[in-house]
Amino acid sequence: MMRTDVLIIGAGPTGLVLALWLTKLGVKIHIVDKTSEPGTTSRAVAVQARTLELYQQLDLTDALLDGGHKVPAVNLWVKGEKAARVGFETVGSDLTPYPFLNIFPQDKHERLLIDRLERLGVTVARSTELTRFTDEGGRVTARLRGPDGTETDWEAAYIAGCDGARSLVRETLGTGFPGGTYRQVFYVADVEATGPAFNGELHIDLDEADFLGIFPMAGEGRARLIGTVRDERAEHPESLKFEDVSDRAIQHLKVNVKTVHWFSTYRVHHRVSEHFRHGRAFLLGDAAHIHSPAGGQGMNTGIGDAINLAWKLAAVLTEQAPEALLDSYEAERIGFARRLVATTDRVFTFATADGPIANVVRTRIAPLVVPVLARFDASRDFIFRTVSQIMLNYRGCPLSVGTAGQVHGGDRLPWVGSDTNNFASLSQMRWQVHVYGEASPALTTWCTEHDLPLHVFAWQPDFESSGLAKNALYLLRPDTYIAFADTSGTPESLDQYFRSRGLRISSR
Repeated sequence: MMRTDVLIIGAGPTGLVLALWLTKLGVKIHIVDKTSEPGTTSRAVAVQARTLELYQQLDLTDALLDGGHKVPAVNLWVKGEKAARVGFETVGSDLTPYPFLNIFPQDKHERLLIDRLERLGVTVARSTELTRFTDEGGRVTARLRGPDGTETDWEAAYIAGCDGARSLVRETLGTGFPGGTYRQVFYVADVEATGPAFNGELHIDLDEADFLGIFPMAGEGRARLIGTVRDERAEHPESLKFEDVSDRAIQHLKVNVKTVHWFSTYRVHHRVSEHFRHGRAFLLGDAAHIHSPAGGQGMNTGIGDAINLAWKLAAVLTEQAPEALLDSYEAERIGFARRLVATTDRVFTFATADGPIANVVRTRIAPLVVPVLARFDASRDFIFRTVSQIMLNYRGCPLSVGTAGQVHGGDRLPWVGSDTNNFASLSQMRWQVHVYGEASPALTTWCTEHDLPLHVFAWQPDFESSGLAKNALYLLRPDTYIAFADTSGTPESLDQYFRSRGLRISSR
């Protein structure tokens, strides 16, 4: 019997990020995928700001930016003409170092993650699939079938199901996967083309009861078309070609297609598993939640799952935390997944609703209202925070305690600007303390004695507008979310936080 700490089933972005995080923290992993090679099609393309922030810990952010395409604006089209433009450069510039949508196709994304993993001495076991597993209480035993048909038994402390919408891990657990299937058939096409919509920006056509968007990609004239198929053509999507569905893009958005590099059709579900954890088994990514492509959230949410779970598994396996810490994975991620599915469902329903009233709202009201809303800071920030996932927080969860200023335990740490760059220390995969103002000598001594990094930033008036409180203590988790916010800034409160949860500070 082969042995590992964590057995990861599925080597898409979710499984690869989980493997990278755990490996960097010294956890032994074995990752398998039933495909013979990494994906060769672009599939998910959007990398949101929060993912770029979190990727600093894996030293991946610059690579995604260098190889990707920054989308500066979104344009709304009606009746073959551009009706509105909302620039991202005015949205989020004071909220994150990455106030834009970054387009980096999934096939390139996976190759980058695989390369980084191989540099650490870990290789994905290809053409290998899970046939069954059993949670025996103190361990997991699993059977894997290799490329030659040989079956091997594995023992692991935990198993992570990153094996997609048809997850065998989820099916074995027997947890429900409630939701439904959209009636529309989607098509995707990666093309080289010319036209006014091929200017490096995002374009969405609001004319009909279908979704149609053009997502720019790196390279002149390169873009991803995403649309829905209507009428009788949707009955047999497997027989469709790009020519069968391209009329609307050509006519409404004035697209002149030169080359089609990839075309595919598929149906989309909107579902969330009833549980993300059962005993020693966990569900992540599409195995736990699937939803419409509206907003480009799917891959980013799976990556967020992986980072949330990774540091907790590492802490438990290295005896820095009790097993109860793992309960917080489902508590923190399942609520977000449910809200996300509900939100993307509403957006997609709006974009595809049929009937005269829906058409008027899309074609006449939306192009007028959206630019007006974008002029107001509050609405602009809300839209960006939601789409970029920087609004995601774990308030009210067991690990989240306290409030200091407008910042609560469970929040993402506010970014205070490039001049101060309070995100620089977040590349460390460990607990740390931030103080904006002055740290007391007692706190400084306590952090030194416990090998807990303390970062002190000289107070600036702008910090208050970011929600931070002067001289307050902000304890950051290894995944950079705030665990504890305390205005007193005393080491006693910090000590109590760790002791009450059975947590020890790792110097890894």
